[in-house]
Amino acid sequence: MKIARRAKITIVVDTKLVKSAGEHWVSGVLSGLGWAAALTRDGIARTDVLAVNSATGQMIDVQVKAASFGNRVSFMLGEKGCDPSRSDHEWYVLVALAREAWAQPRAFVVPRDHVAAANWIRHMEWQTNPTVPPGKRNTGIKGARIDDWVFARYEQRWDLLNTASIDAPVMLPPRFRDWASGDRVGLRDDHPWNHDLPEWDRSEASSSWPDWAVNNR
Repeated sequence: MKIARRAKITIVVDTKLVKSAGEHWVSGVLSGLGWAAALTRDGIARTDVLAVNSATGQMIDVQVKAASFGNRVSFMLGEKGCDPSRSDHEWYVLVALAREAWAQPRAFVVPRDHVAAANWIRHMEWQTNPTVPPGKRNTGIKGARIDDWVFARYEQRWDLLNTASIDAPVMLPPRFRDWASGDRVGLRDDHPWNHDLPEWDRSEASSSWPDWAVNNR
């Protein structure tokens, strides 16, 4: 018996479709975890998925950023990605889609304040790095992108959603705290960590962190 060949499937990389794929996948995962999740309509700022915990009644606001598969995965956050939380229940889920559309994506579950800090720190450190000749890096914060490795320790941490975002441990690379407390990089003026910079959880390191993000140059 002749077996038919599987037709070649072309994955269309379209920004809106990538975003939609990420949002629907996150909504499905939340539903499986006991959250009554609903996608919001386009045009609602900061929130793509609203979810209520069926056991506790707790509501969370989730903003989804999705990236298509690639050797280097980064998320376009821009200036709005530096906006801090307005409540203790605002989260980002950053979704790195798999090579095949039907395969399991990677997801990073991160409190909004952690993303806002990391986005500013990473971009400003890149822009003002003293080892780079002046004028070589002129992209403003509106063009800020951030690599997946920054949030490595938040990968698949769906359990964090059961706590207030303000109580979640900071699991960013160690050097980010040094830069946040310094004058060259710092934090955006409206970030709450300007008044009380938390300690970083340094109990373990991620193998995906580059050396310069862990140790002093």
